[in-house]
Amino acid sequence: MDNSLFVAGSQPKLISRQFSFTEGPAVDAEGNIFFTDQPNDQIWKYDVAGKLSLFAEHTGRSNGLYFDPHGNIVGCADEKGQLISFAPDATKEIVLEGLTGPRLNGPNDLWIDAKGGIYFTDPYYKRDYWPEPKPVRHEEDVYYLAPGTSQPVVVESDLVKPNGIVGTPDGKELFIADIGDNKTYKYKIENDGSITNKKLFVPMGSDGMVLDEKGNLYITGKGVTIFDKEGNKISHIPIEEGWTANLCFAGADRKMLFITASKGVYVMPMLVKGVE
Repeated sequence: MDNSLFVAGSQPKLISRQFSFTEGPAVDAEGNIFFTDQPNDQIWKYDVAGKLSLFAEHTGRSNGLYFDPHGNIVGCADEKGQLISFAPDATKEIVLEGLTGPRLNGPNDLWIDAKGGIYFTDPYYKRDYWPEPKPVRHEEDVYYLAPGTSQPVVVESDLVKPNGIVGTPDGKELFIADIGDNKTYKYKIENDGSITNKKLFVPMGSDGMVLDEKGNLYITGKGVTIFDKEGNKISHIPIEEGWTANLCFAGADRKMLFITASKGVYVMPMLVKGVE
């Protein structure tokens, strides 16, 4: 186990358990965290001073969140199969209305490159607020929405149920978790946004994922499992919740791991920085 990631004996600290199901944490330029309470259709903020506050309601049932290069939050809004942007004042704008033809299953998680292009996963998880009793789209794919375009293109169609997704800060590699097949893959990102050179990274799936400055990949599910850049398991952080959904690094120095897990949110001081 790699003990250089956090102080030996450190444990995640519970911030609150007032939610129904927490997801999608994203960090802004100052280190503040925004995350979703997906069943309650809300986005919450946990700031660098430790204050918890409601940021937005009626979010299109946003799940995964990520900041774009302009400082807006983009949310995977699965109520109507959309991507929605939230300005700093919580003003909403639809980035992607949907696809031509059958609607998306339910955009789940996303990563935005330096150009503003959006990679997002579209698994099917039945929601009780959908009018359709069955999937309207049989494919569970990964898409890329290039800047200035209105329709995304499929960049990966050979996964059982894609979920977590994250790219490297240099924009050269992309990790996608196939939670339906319990595997996580690494890809090369081409200049046109397509992805190639698919390689199995670890034989474990994930809900959300994040990278640190050493290139370690943190994946979620039963707590947080950490793999080095070669795919070797180096540590595990247990979380006393039924499911650990997502995480990111926060704080002014990016050395606080923020974890969304079932009804709760947790923080844990780290010795490494995140690169999101």
